[in-house]
Amino acid sequence: QVQLVESGGGLVQAGGSLRLSCAVSGRTFSSYAMGWFRQAPGKEREFVAAINWRSDSSTSYADSVKGRFTISRDNAKNTVHLQMNSLKPEDTAVYYCAGATGPPIRTRQYEYPYWGQGTQVTVSS
Repeated sequence: QVQLVESGGGLVQAGGSLRLSCAVSGRTFSSYAMGWFRQAPGKEREFVAAINWRSDSSTSYADSVKGRFTISRDNAKNTVHLQMNSLKPEDTAVYYCAGATGPPIRTRQYEYPYWGQGTQVTVSS
C-alpha cells in the first residue's frame, strides 16, 4: 500500500520561505510521477507543481507560482520537496502531495491515485 506523508507546513510572513516535504513509502518511488496541489478555504483544489519520475526530471508549474516555487525529488530518500519562496497571503492553503505510477508529468487531480493528508501553509500579511 502506498503512503504519502507531507511535512514542513506552518505560519510564515509574506515574503518568507517554506520547504514542504513528502515522504513516499510502499512501492518503488523512482517509478512515480509526483505533484503538489493546494486548496484554499472556500476554493477548489488546484495544481501547483509536478515532476516526472526521473532524477533529472522535467517539471511543470502553475502560473501563479512560477519563479517562486521549485519542485524537486530525491529518489534515494523517496522524498519530493516543494521549496516556496517569496510567499504571498494568497498562497495560504492546505498543500497536498500526490503520486502516480509511470513517467509522464501530470497536472490534473484525477491523474493521481495516491494522495497525502495535507499540510497547512499560512502566510500572514
